[in-house]
Amino acid sequence: MARSSTPPRPGLSRRSFLGTSGLAAASAGLAGSAKAQAQETPAVAPDAQPKVSFTLNGKKRTITVEPRTTLVEALRDTIGMTGTKIGCNHGQCGACTVLMNGRRINSCLTLALTVEGAEITTVEGLADPEGNLHPMQAAFAEKDAFQCGYCTPGQILSAIGCIEEGHAGSPDEIREYMSGNLCRCGAYPNIVAAIEAVRDGQGG
Repeated sequence: MARSSTPPRPGLSRRSFLGTSGLAAASAGLAGSAKAQAQETPAVAPDAQPKVSFTLNGKKRTITVEPRTTLVEALRDTIGMTGTKIGCNHGQCGACTVLMNGRRINSCLTLALTVEGAEITTVEGLADPEGNLHPMQAAFAEKDAFQCGYCTPGQILSAIGCIEEGHAGSPDEIREYMSGNLCRCGAYPNIVAAIEAVRDGQGG
């Protein structure tokens, strides 16, 4: 039987034809799937983002936040209270310490949405309406319990919590329960002295 003398068309074979056809079909299917998904997923309106309400330094606040927003981010970026500092952002340095319902928390590890209905106290809320310092603030100044001051807001809030939690019975106990707040300047002895002064009613 004689073979056909017609030369094969360059670049075209049964394998390449099937491959090209399959690729085109797959592309069409993916495009259709993406279009259908886009139609099924409505855009999120700005007013549909979650809100959280809490008491901040004695005043009711309601803010809109993304679910992943931490409390320290909400305080600093959304509300504008920058007294609370961001240090390690991993809950290891204590610079972000605030009080929630009177207890110390690391606000960098606390999602803003979890403080619904809580009472939050930051360093801005310690002085009275006349501007008189909180006894702990005054004691830190009197005892030179800070140098650069970056960690001081967290140290002061933690010191208040340390006393209120009943963990300021001795210098060793104070050091133990203040160990979550780091001071790169090394003002630890004076921090202990300030806490002892407030504990004994000598601050302010």
